[in-house]
Amino acid sequence: MRTRLAAGTAVLLVLTLAAPASAAGPLKHNTTRWVGSAVAAQHLAAEADYRKVLTREFDSVTPENEMKWGTVEAVRGQYDWSGADAIVAYAGKTGKSIRGHTLLWHSQLPDWVGGLEAAELRGVVREHIAVEAGRFRGKIRAWDVVNEAFNEDGTRRQTVFQTKLGDGYIADAFRWAHAADPKAKLYINDYNVEGLNAKSDATYELVKSLRRQGVPIHGVGIQAHLSLMYGFPEGVRENIARFAALGVDVAITEADVRIPLPVTPEKLASQADYFGRVWDACHAVKRCVEFTTWGFTDRHSWVPDVFPGEGAACLFDENLRPKPAYHRLNRHR
Repeated sequence: MRTRLAAGTAVLLVLTLAAPASAAGPLKHNTTRWVGSAVAAQHLAAEADYRKVLTREFDSVTPENEMKWGTVEAVRGQYDWSGADAIVAYAGKTGKSIRGHTLLWHSQLPDWVGGLEAAELRGVVREHIAVEAGRFRGKIRAWDVVNEAFNEDGTRRQTVFQTKLGDGYIADAFRWAHAADPKAKLYINDYNVEGLNAKSDATYELVKSLRRQGVPIHGVGIQAHLSLMYGFPEGVRENIARFAALGVDVAITEADVRIPLPVTPEKLASQADYFGRVWDACHAVKRCVEFTTWGFTDRHSWVPDVFPGEGAACLFDENLRPKPAYHRLNRHR
């Protein structure tokens, strides 16, 4: 997968070498929103240049995998907090806010969870949320409590939680998370809900229903994994605004823009436009409080491994040089 990414590196290097090292200063200084990136503990520990750019540019971090259930409790009752603790410690030392990701997700789930019967599963889910959110109580600004609960057509995704616990599992998860950490902002998070469509409609109706029930849900996370192979989503600003009108915050939680390889100047310009339109839509709505990217450097992007033939999805290239998309976001506001 990495060899595919390398195909566009030469062009990318020429373009980024011609750009100044920074535009209007660190990105975090050019917005009133939290501006963050997903991070990996291993890169923080091993790569000084990665750590330097992250520390300089962002004021929020999201553990990429270190807080997922399959990482922290792969074997029932045996916990591994090493990666999560390392990121929390880094954030504390550098004054970063933390977005916790994620308490409940059907993917990267320990195998042992799927085999539980409904009654036991309910207790295990409650315990997992209590243990993890409780461990970091007071240290996490916001949690993605439930991740990717809907199909593209707006129906409930038939996860182990949905099929065995029913529709009420989402409300329960938020109540349990709030009990474990009352000060954390609690979000539902999903992809392909950037614009107005069946999936974002279903998310909107769920949030409205949960709010009416008094469930402690405080925000909607919009992942914003975009690709130049598809048109820019319709109605992004209107979608953010309608969620905010429900009385919740909105966060861009996992933004990146995939480029069909090889990279060209025209594709980088289009990528910058996509990033910029999401950034502007967020800044147009007061309650859009965060803009986080899913990684900040192409050196460690997940994209080439998951989407063959696509890559170069981040704000910085493999050598940590800012790309046109970075300069688009960091221009004077």
